[in-house]
Amino acid sequence: MAVKNQTQLNGDIRDREIRVISQTGEMLGIMSPREALRLAEEAGLDLVKISPGAVPPVCKIMDYGKYKFEQAKKEKENRRNQKTVELKEVQLSMTIDVGDLAVKAKAATKFLTAGNKVKVSIRLRGRQMAHANLAKDVMNNFYLGLQEIAVIEKPMNMEGRNIIMILAPKKQA
Repeated sequence: MAVKNQTQLNGDIRDREIRVISQTGEMLGIMSPREALRLAEEAGLDLVKISPGAVPPVCKIMDYGKYKFEQAKKEKENRRNQKTVELKEVQLSMTIDVGDLAVKAKAATKFLTAGNKVKVSIRLRGRQMAHANLAKDVMNNFYLGLQEIAVIEKPMNMEGRNIIMILAPKKQA
């Protein structure tokens, strides 16, 4: 018996009846796997189950080696075109000055325009925990400086002694 995610072909197809498609894409109708296999062998090709979930299952007469090669080629192309999004971090302080905030905003802008997400965090130390609202104001001011190029993906929240917010680049329309 074939593995569940593996494509069934030729003699592995054990269904009572199957819907068969020719190599040109023409519908040949519903028949037994034995008849379909005979047609495939006459054409010098393979019988491949392409839709096992359908009722009855759909099989196509094709060159399986060529089909596997094309699938591998498509997967390789998709992997090549896939862009990985990194999560960059910008750490702020509750007592950060306006100039320093601008420098951090410039760094975050660079990350966002490169297509990466930015994790903005403020670590509260000692008695700063009692004034978390001031840290949230700093975080809001930071976002206001970036709102033309960024959207809030994860709103700010407290995680232990840290206040964290994740920004993502805005989609260009």
